[in-house]
Amino acid sequence: MRVILLILLGLDMLAVIGVMLAGVLGMANPERDPHISNRLMRWRVVLQALAIGLVAALMLT
Repeated sequence: MRVILLILLGLDMLAVIGVMLAGVLGMANPERDPHISNRLMRWRVVLQALAIGLVAALMLT
């Protein structure tokens, strides 16, 4: 169980980095759509909350 949680946490961390990178690259584009930036911000918050939940689950196991 612990190994599965660690793998999920690693994948989640990579997803957070990917979303953050997409957001930074989107801000560098002068013709960016603010709705896409907002959607990426929401995804980042959700993924970070998931990461916190996985860390809490790891602490309990």
